Amino acid sequence: MAERVLTALPVFNEVAHVGGVLDLALRYCRDVLVVDDGSTDGTADLLARRGDVRVLAHRRNRGYGAALRTAFRHAVDAGYDVLVTIDCDGQHEPQRIPRFVEALADADVVSGSRYRKRFPGDSQPPKDRRRVNQHITRWINRRLGLGITDAFCGFKAYRTWFLDALRWTETGYAMPLEFWAQAARMGLRIVEEPVPLVYLDPRRSFGGALDDAATRQAVYEDVLRRSLVATCPVAPCGLAGCPCAEGVA
Repeated sequence: MAERVLTALPVFNEVAHVGGVLDLALRYCRDVLVVDDGSTDGTADLLARRGDVRVLAHRRNRGYGAALRTAFRHAVDAGYDVLVTIDCDGQHEPQRIPRFVEALADADVVSGSRYRKRFPGDSQPPKDRRRVNQHITRWINRRLGLGITDAFCGFKAYRTWFLDALRWTETGYAMPLEFWAQAARMGLRIVEEPVPLVYLDPRRSFGGALDDAATRQAVYEDVLRRSLVATCPVAPCGLAGCPCAEGVA
């Protein structure tokens, strides 16, 4: 029996992109979910006029991580076998959805990587974003042994069997860091799938204090420290060599 696949897109104020991205996503996945995270720019009205996608709406903006949590919950409750997540700002190419699903044949998680392979026309990433990504990715690999190259790419495919076991405290952009700590603790099989590096708007805001690179890195480091303690089976163990006893460096 064929696996049931759902593609979910967290959306906040993407009226300029959402229509085109959804049209493409529907070419490569029959079932598409949009989590509208409190949009105020006309995105909600545009989505209301479509009858070809499922829409779940947050009354107010709760954050990227919260939107993904809603998508995870729906995928599990609706009985899907696979959940694919892509961003709706034009960074991700929906035509790659089938490749992510196929790669799950030997994995529990397929995570996009913008740095594993160069593609023609790749963007030049903002220096501060690349530096913070490299720092956090190196730290994750050193402490968790995952061997990934991109800690923050939102293009992913998940087998849904483990989604119910995940526990989130982060509702914003730091949520993926909690995921990596839990994925390592659960022993999930993780592979990366190269994707083009696309920045349509390099000045795009994270919102609030996270727009400052130093503050953003400090927030990410704090989330990682807390995540390691939370996932350590004997935390706080204080054992030399245990990831939860190590700082971010």
